[in-house]
Amino acid sequence: MKSLFWASLLAASAGIMAGCHGHETVETPGNVQTVQARVVESRQQQVPRTLQSTGTVHARETAIVSAQVLSRIEQVLVHEGDSVRAGQTLIVLDGAALESQLKQAEAGVTAAENGQISAQTSSALATSTLARYKQLESEKSVSPQEMDEISQRAAAAAASLNAARAQTDAARAQVNGARTTMGYTRLVAPFAGVVTARTADPGTMAAPGMPLLQVDQAGALELDATVDESAIATVHKGMKVSVSIDGEGATATSGRVAEIVPAADPSTHSFLVKIELPVSSQARAGMYGTAGFSNGVRNAILIPRSAVVTRGSLNCVYVLDSQGIAQLRTVTLGANQGGLVEVLSGISAGEKLIDAPADRDLAGKRVEGGTGVQP
Repeated sequence: MKSLFWASLLAASAGIMAGCHGHETVETPGNVQTVQARVVESRQQQVPRTLQSTGTVHARETAIVSAQVLSRIEQVLVHEGDSVRAGQTLIVLDGAALESQLKQAEAGVTAAENGQISAQTSSALATSTLARYKQLESEKSVSPQEMDEISQRAAAAAASLNAARAQTDAARAQVNGARTTMGYTRLVAPFAGVVTARTADPGTMAAPGMPLLQVDQAGALELDATVDESAIATVHKGMKVSVSIDGEGATATSGRVAEIVPAADPSTHSFLVKIELPVSSQARAGMYGTAGFSNGVRNAILIPRSAVVTRGSLNCVYVLDSQGIAQLRTVTLGANQGGLVEVLSGISAGEKLIDAPADRDLAGKRVEGGTGVQP
């Protein structure tokens, strides 16, 4: 009887439990919502290995215009941004003192030339007198002492003439020097270009070597970038370099390595590389830029850029599992490769992704659709 009682109790309990479970709905893949979307697949491909280096845009030639004499600035004829031609006057200095020195030097030339004329006359007279005395000497009409005196007078007159000529040459050299110094009162542009800095104002005293203006040469610019000593062997003169210039309106362009400074910076152990930019570049002197030096190839996982969605500050993609159900996954992106983007972490090659999901929330939904363009 006890056995029959326990058997009945167990049967009743089993029936009650079965009845409870019978009211529950167990979620299966067949109950998941199905949506239509285009599906793409991540692929592993070889992409160029690029060495990135930042730098600053400079003019190929830059001149610092400064005074060569101590003088007051009378006029500054240009401002920042002005275009100038080679030889154009930029600054005028006060030349009153230098003009006075020039006139004094010119007067010295006049005095020296008059002294030379007098010395020439004396020398000519002494030379003719010596010739007559030599004739008389042959006729035994003069004493040896008189002949010696006449010869010494002729030699002294010739020496005086040479000294007068030297003084004249020195006076003329002083005039040339004074005229050259007068030319320093007009500071001119060394080449055609643009004024990029002005530190001079009328009335200021200009000292020799003091910067007054900066002029950048017109034409193509260059990007001065630094390359670490561990990678400098891959860079050579004449190689093409991809260049991206920061700044509004600037676009990516290409350049050419024009010069590699042979000595490394001892503090950074890097080399300065000068990259020639095309004339059509929208770069301006002083802008920052990034140079990409090609350094072989490497394997990378690429996906269409359109498959990436942004959730807050994170980059994400919808990845399909083996049953076609979408899962939102965070990824770390690398460089763009045309319409594709490199994925550094988050997915592996061969995984299926939803392309162009827009703002739809597809997580946990089964996705059906055609296969889009593969990377």
